[in-house]
Formats: sequence, structure tokens, C-alpha cells
Amino acid sequence: MTPPRSATSIARLASGWAAGGFGALVVLLGGWWFTLAVGLIVHLGLLEFFRMAQFKGIRPATKTTLVAVQLLLLSTQAAAAAHWVSAGGAPAGVAGDVAAAVLPASGAVICGWLLLQPTTGTIADIAASIFGLFYLGFLPSHWIKLRNLVDPSLAPNLSGSLPFTDWPWTSGLALTLLACFLIVATDIGSYVIGRRLGRHPLSPISPGKTIEGALGGIGCALLVGALGGVLLGWRWGWLLGGLLGAVVALFALVGDLTESMMKRDAGLKDSGDVIPGHGGILDRIDSYLFVPAVVYSLVTLLLPVLERG
Repeated sequence: MTPPRSATSIARLASGWAAGGFGALVVLLGGWWFTLAVGLIVHLGLLEFFRMAQFKGIRPATKTTLVAVQLLLLSTQAAAAAHWVSAGGAPAGVAGDVAAAVLPASGAVICGWLLLQPTTGTIADIAASIFGLFYLGFLPSHWIKLRNLVDPSLAPNLSGSLPFTDWPWTSGLALTLLACFLIVATDIGSYVIGRRLGRHPLSPISPGKTIEGALGGIGCALLVGALGGVLLGWRWGWLLGGLLGAVVALFALVGDLTESMMKRDAGLKDSGDVIPGHGGILDRIDSYLFVPAVVYSLVTLLLPVLERG
């Protein structure tokens, strides 16, 4: 029996606020707490991804990939904890080398495991396993890298502690929060503008999305990004922040549509039913998967160049 719409809405709202509160807490805590939270989330998401693959008759290296993803996340945090250089904000030493080696080594182990099965793995089995490692391992590991940034030049206006607390500001904390706010702004802008003005479908992959909604999400993220760039003290802050916001909105949309494409191919409405009113873990984090790698790359590669210019 389908629950009343009001009950579904309440469950959706309550679970949404709970997920948001949990996310905010672990971002503030940072360090190993943040890494363990990311590890739990991607573990559940990877189980959902492999479930979708199995609906297509694919036999991925499930256990091997699950372990490899956790090793990738833990080694990334270990490298950050042991070797982040306060002045330069760049990982160095053996721990950083180990973290960099986990991804290719894991790919080789996955292929080896599939070779040793009674029924030899197929191209689809290998592709699903390696993509799972990339999609829910390598990409989310950039949240850990982003949160551990300490270079003060990446957020020149930061000083002291968070308002009303003794919690210290770091560039990593500020940039992680900004990335999350940009994704939320994209979602809100897309929903509000799409609901009010949406007329033209964006893609047959996700019939509910419209071109107008996508533009509304980009516009909202652009404004939030411009404000963030000014508050953080970037050179040409409004311009760079707006550019970052637009890029984040585009990659959040790509993440959303990618997960929709996989669900459509598997013949599923939701990736799971873990979160009441929202579906599965992947249904909630799809917009958060591609974004951290983009934000981390832009702020660590582009900002230093512009500051020296």
C-alpha cells in the first residue's frame, strides 16, 4: 500500500535534513572522521552500483573493488595527515606515493581476480569493476584532498575561528563548504526555475529535467560562487567564483544524468531504498561525485597562477 503523500513528504523532508546535518558535521570535523564518513557513503553507493550492473547480467569483482575503494580513501587521508606541507599544501613522501599507487595496483588486482574465476570475466565485468573504482573511489577521494588543503593563499580572507565557536578556519574547510553550497544552489535553482518556467526537456534520460531548469541551476550557482569568491578574498573574486559556480553546476548535472542513465539502462526507478523519500544513496550523492575533482583541480592549479599574475 502506498503511504499518503503527506507522510511521504514528511519522511523526505526529515531524511533530507538529517542527511544535511550529518554532512555538515563530518565536514566540520574533517580528518579521519570525514574520511570514515565518505568511506561509509561510497561503500553503500558502490553496493547499489554493482546491484544495477548485476541487473544487466554483469558479474563485477564486487568484494575486491569494495576493499580497493576503502584502501584508496584511507591511503589518501593517511598521505594528507602525514605529509601536507603547511606552506605549500602539497603531499610528499612515501605516504603520498602509496596513495598514488593504490589506483593502478587495484585495477591490476581486479583484473587478476576476474581471470581466476571459474567463468572467466568479460569486458563488461572488467569495465564495471574499474568504473566502480573510478566512480566511487577515485572521484570521492578528492573530497578528502579538498578538505585537507591548508594553503592560506587559497582563501586569503580567512582568519581565526568559525563564528561563535573555537573551530579553526582552514582553506580546506572553506572550499569544501563552498563546493557543497554550490551543489545545493544548483539543485535549488534547477528545481525552482524548472518547476515554474520549464518547458523544454533537457534529455530523454531524465524526462523531469528541463533546459530552463538547468540554466536556473547554473545561474544560481554562479551567484553563490561569485559571493564565495569575494568572501574568500580571491583576486577577481566575483569573476573566478562565478566561473567556479558555473563549472560546478555543469558537473553536478553531468553526475545526476550519469546516474539516471545507469538506472534507466538497468530498468530501475531508484538505485535503492536506504533513504526514506529519496531512494538510494546514489540518488542523493550523484551530483557530489564529479564535483570535488573539478574544484580541487581548479583551486590548486588555477588560483596560484592568477595570484602570481
